[in-house]
Amino acid sequence: MKRSDATQRMAKSTRKTAPNATNDGRTKKPLRAVGRAGSRNRGSDGATELLVAWFQAAARDLPWRRARDGYRALVSELMLQQTQVSRVVEKFEPFLARFPTPAALAAATEDEVLAAWQGLGYYRRARLLHAAAKAVVERHAGEVPTDPEALRALPGVGRYTAGAVSSIVFGAREPIVDGNVTRVFQRVEAREGSASDTAVQAWAWERAEAFVAAARAPGVANEALMELGATVCTPATPRCGACPLRAQCAAFAAGRVDEIPAPKKRVARKDLVLVTACVRRTDGAVLLEQRPRGGLWGGLWQPPAVESADGADLAPRAVGELLGLPATAALAAVGEVPFMTTHRAVRFVVFVAKVRGSGAAFAARGRVWVAADALGEFALSNAAKRVLASARV
Repeated sequence: MKRSDATQRMAKSTRKTAPNATNDGRTKKPLRAVGRAGSRNRGSDGATELLVAWFQAAARDLPWRRARDGYRALVSELMLQQTQVSRVVEKFEPFLARFPTPAALAAATEDEVLAAWQGLGYYRRARLLHAAAKAVVERHAGEVPTDPEALRALPGVGRYTAGAVSSIVFGAREPIVDGNVTRVFQRVEAREGSASDTAVQAWAWERAEAFVAAARAPGVANEALMELGATVCTPATPRCGACPLRAQCAAFAAGRVDEIPAPKKRVARKDLVLVTACVRRTDGAVLLEQRPRGGLWGGLWQPPAVESADGADLAPRAVGELLGLPATAALAAVGEVPFMTTHRAVRFVVFVAKVRGSGAAFAARGRVWVAADALGEFALSNAAKRVLASARV
């Protein structure tokens, strides 16, 4: 496929890096799929047009794309951080139905917000979104601001989120950089290093600024770039045959797509053992406690649990004492439930008990009895749900 004149101009403007071999044996400089910084009034270049045309034909039908406003975009961007798109698709519309405006979200309690966030993980984002909604009400009369600087001043909104919201919804010429964007840029230019390296990140933001400066429609171009990284230029088994930038991709030309970016160094997970008791009354109510706000699953609800060096060696009576349960608690061992988080390999050692009467003595220390049909109103981590399921609660 013959390169366009615009593409040839981009090749001339590329910074000098290690040359790559072409199909005819000549050498070339890595080709940028962006225009030069400062070309903001020039219109888009050939590569950007290719990417936008591909996006218009191949974009996924996602709920936050069906109607555009600042609040919907803010909610979707915070939900999508470190969470699979399929999971956000399930939770997005129900969350907006529960909190249709920033004012509705700001007026909710934290427990209500966390309960609606269940299944998305990383609950700190829910708290930041809640705080951002309050700031929108207090500072901007309930309307998400259009200005990127005002957006960045909201809790939980960094440069990427502000750029995504302001460009996609309001047409601002703001750059965005996330893992998908960085990976596309690195492969197009065969840029060495891990996507998380500080130097690579600085370089990617520079490329993103040039990219958005060359685009006729900044928001569409930004979203197309993210979509390409999410669906085609993926970390593993990229679909290069479907990529609109394949002819300009230095990593593809050099047969190095699988090597770029370099894999991120993984930190070994820390082992954590939690002894927990699923206590249930004869009427079906379940005993829950709230975790401390800081740390793992902060502020979420769970069956009574405590960290232990090795819970498997504990007798039921010792477990009751460890958990601060009354002496009347007749605990029985269920087994173990493994659960992996980003940084921890958690092993739950699960016990069960059935309680007659009101169980008032069990509800000390801030613990509460929750009716089985009301569990959905409490923010439970996926780990806590798995523990309850193991005890058939």
